[in-house]
Amino acid sequence: MNTIFNSKLNQTLITLVLAGACIALLAFAYSTLKQQAQWGGPMTINVTGKGEVTATPDIAQFSFSVRADAPTASEAQKKSAESINALTAYLKENAIEDKDVKTEGYNMNPKFKYETKPCMSGSYCPPGEQVPDGFEVFQTVTVKVRDVDKAGMLLGGVGDKGATDISGLTFTIDDEDGQKAKARELAIADAKVNAEKLANNLNVRIVKMMSFYEDTPAMPMYGYGGTMMDSQAKNAPMVAPEISTGESMTTSNVTITYEVK
Repeated sequence: MNTIFNSKLNQTLITLVLAGACIALLAFAYSTLKQQAQWGGPMTINVTGKGEVTATPDIAQFSFSVRADAPTASEAQKKSAESINALTAYLKENAIEDKDVKTEGYNMNPKFKYETKPCMSGSYCPPGEQVPDGFEVFQTVTVKVRDVDKAGMLLGGVGDKGATDISGLTFTIDDEDGQKAKARELAIADAKVNAEKLANNLNVRIVKMMSFYEDTPAMPMYGYGGTMMDSQAKNAPMVAPEISTGESMTTSNVTITYEVK
């Protein structure tokens, strides 16, 4: 009898404890909601906008290199200088200004060759060794062409004038900052339209802007790629390629947070 009584008493106590815990939890939740209602931050909405601007590239750029080797360092430098001077003169003749011709790299290195010593069949053969074999000069120049219609002709021309490597023809917009600003204006206008639509759907009123973020992808470059190696070694003149500049697109993506009521 006492066992049954104790069991019922324990069940009653457990029930009272659980009930008390539920009441305490509900009281805490109510207090938290009340505090949020009284001291919570402003209601906000986030909207995005996108702006795109296209333009025809007005700048072409390519690189070429000159390699020269000779028994001595001074002779190698002289051969390289003669080739570079001829190429520079050709560029000036075609209205390329000095500010648009830039030396990107100049290297001079000793050359070596591997010589083996003669030996008779079946006897000990001494190992070969590296011996000096003159010097090599390698110079790389980047050219900016402001008349893009001349780009193809200049590519062929520098090959005929002694350039041994021609590569990296790209097209860009000279006023990139202006293109980015136009794309940003369009993106902000798009975001404002989206914000008004969302506010009307939610039946709220826009109070003020809280934050702004812009993600601007890098401006793409369009044009002829690849490398044309050592055209002079093939004893064939370079043929000027037909170049299509296409269009360059600048994109701006913005995210704006507005306070609403």
